[in-house]
Amino acid sequence: MSRVCQITGKKPMLGNNVSHANNKTRRRFLPNLQHRRIWVESENRWISLRLSQAGLRTIDRKGIDTVLAELRARGDKI
Repeated sequence: MSRVCQITGKKPMLGNNVSHANNKTRRRFLPNLQHRRIWVESENRWISLRLSQAGLRTIDRKGIDTVLAELRARGDKI
């Protein structure tokens, strides 16, 4: 399963630790993803989404129906 937010597209960031020596240790920042079940009143069913906190704020700001319409327009399966 991928570690990408379905709404915002946030994914793990990978890069080198900034060091002035020759050691190149890798670091990895993972997004704070949660699997949430959200009740959609217009469809009368539960929707399971993989969300980051920014995705939850987007749902609060725009509304779940608008966000689902954007996901379907992108071609994502819900």
